[in-house]
Amino acid sequence: MSKNFALIGASGYIAPRHMKAISETGNELIVSYDPYDGIGIMDSNFPQAEFFTELERFEDFLTQFKRENSIDYISIASPNYLHKSHIRLALQNGSDAICEKPLVLDPSDINDLKTIEKETGKRVYNILQLRLHQSIIDLKEKVQKELKANPGKTYDIDLTYLTSRGKWYFESWKGKQDKSGGIASNIGVHFYDMLTWIFGEVEENIVHIKTPDCNAGSFKLKNANVRWFLSVNYDYLPKEIQASDVTTYRSITVEGKEIEFSGGFKDLHTRSYEEILKGNGFGLDEAYGSISTVEAIRHMEAIGLKGNYHPFCKKVTG
Repeated sequence: MSKNFALIGASGYIAPRHMKAISETGNELIVSYDPYDGIGIMDSNFPQAEFFTELERFEDFLTQFKRENSIDYISIASPNYLHKSHIRLALQNGSDAICEKPLVLDPSDINDLKTIEKETGKRVYNILQLRLHQSIIDLKEKVQKELKANPGKTYDIDLTYLTSRGKWYFESWKGKQDKSGGIASNIGVHFYDMLTWIFGEVEENIVHIKTPDCNAGSFKLKNANVRWFLSVNYDYLPKEIQASDVTTYRSITVEGKEIEFSGGFKDLHTRSYEEILKGNGFGLDEAYGSISTVEAIRHMEAIGLKGNYHPFCKKVTG
């Protein structure tokens, strides 16, 4: 049976994947809201959907619509710092919420949302799409088998993610730490979630570099030592990547072996929606670990190139 959806944040980079997921799972987008009105992408998916640029009119529509029908889910792809308030709006409207990563900026917000879940009887689902990537699932299964045979095994892992952004990025909310949570929250949180999902909770968290366009550090997980490097600076891309006119570079090596997971990203939102609609989505508890990790990174001082730092750090320090 088709479900009714609303969408908060229709103009951003990730919003088309939510629209596609709603469509491909056989559901209907009834209404969307965004302060920006250049939403031509809606014509490719739901041209008949209502659209508002004012939150008050959007909320009025939800109230009126609810008198005769229901909005089953409200999908949230708004700026990170607004996620909590928009999730609250969804739950108090009588809808389940499907929210982009990072779910919130502070782990205490998760506790507040748990209270609202109990009050309303509605659920919050977080998009943690890497948990549904087949290569990552295969890696988890492999690691579980190895740890069963050797519970004390510790893996050495390098995580490298660079996604080049122009000067606009630093003028937008994404470049403002109080609104995005900083680089670790904005582009790293789902990688941290994936690593802890496979290798266990964070036991030690160190930051080596913290600049507006780059964060780097290391984790000691229950069963792994991780060096990580995140950046939006084109200059830090490997030369061979620059030469191929590609602006994004993802790499995860485990014990020196590359894990291939570059493909399939565009379908993972649809997979996420499929699981949510079956009752198998990732809730508030699953989000807590990675949100706690990025919140800690945000408040830590960088120690510089000491200890077990990622080799790309030398690109930053020269």
